[in-house]
Amino acid sequence: MKKRITLKEIANELNVSISTVSKSLKNSPEIGEDTRQKIIAFAKAHNYRPNNIALSLKNRKTKTIGVIIPEIVHYFFSNVINGIEKFANQSGYNVIIAVSNESFEKEVLNMETLANGHIDGFIVSIAKETLKKQDFHHIQETIDLGMPVVLFDRVFNDLKCDKVIVDDKGGAEAATTFLIEKGRKNILLLTTQDYISVGNLRTQGYLEALKKQHIIADNNLIIKVIDNKNSEQEMFDLEWQIENLLDQEIHFDGIFAVNEIYAASAMKVMRKRKLNIPKDIALICFTDGVISRYSFPSLTTVSQHAEEIGESSAELLINKLKDQYPVEENFTKIIKCSIIEREST
Repeated sequence: MKKRITLKEIANELNVSISTVSKSLKNSPEIGEDTRQKIIAFAKAHNYRPNNIALSLKNRKTKTIGVIIPEIVHYFFSNVINGIEKFANQSGYNVIIAVSNESFEKEVLNMETLANGHIDGFIVSIAKETLKKQDFHHIQETIDLGMPVVLFDRVFNDLKCDKVIVDDKGGAEAATTFLIEKGRKNILLLTTQDYISVGNLRTQGYLEALKKQHIIADNNLIIKVIDNKNSEQEMFDLEWQIENLLDQEIHFDGIFAVNEIYAASAMKVMRKRKLNIPKDIALICFTDGVISRYSFPSLTTVSQHAEEIGESSAELLINKLKDQYPVEENFTKIIKCSIIEREST
């Protein structure tokens, strides 16, 4: 690789001051045309590029934002990142991504490490373990230091920062109503434990839809999956619970899953029991990902518009970094969901 030349080396080679070199490379009218062109040509020939890290330290701006997500392989989060990078790159910002793996300690460590690396601001989706502990000191301390933070998807309302959220409750209510309008009256809900904010809201939406349709909620038809950080074990437990309902002859003719992984587990059980989707049981889920589109039958989904979430999060953060609105002024943007109907209903 060709060695990059520094400002000091250019100055020494051409017998001028570092200030003269710097001003010439910025096309300053203070430097004569002949000298300026000579310096620019020499710099180009010797592969000179500005040291962005040095510039950012001097200006206290790195033009870099840190993004912390719970998991990297999830289709939703990968699409959020696409949206963040799209807007950030168009605005001249770089993006560094860290993964908490749903761990509180990893999330804290990621935040400390990135902050020490001169990040200008953060975009964060809170880990499940952090939500369970209800310990947000690392995020609050970051905000108190004057570093802008935008939370997306999984948020904690008491943190005074910008947020981009999905209309989880409204989306879940629409999904449940959709099944009811298809003639399904006994709808099994596959959801998370209540401490996970999005799962809690989706459960509320499900219950609200039943209430509005004058259907009495049956606790036997609500499975709250216990998170144990082992996705395979988690899915095994979920499949066992669904099979247990079938063994007890607890009837359901529809399933609403709060994510497509839970929906895939339900489909696995249905195939094992030789139940037809959608003839015997209709199925709808959140997250319009690869599983939903390419499963058989293909899954009807509630789309969260993940890329829009990413773009909106980046826009809120970068606007604050550019001082386009006061640090103490906080916004919450709500992204509406939409239903994409496929074969499973």
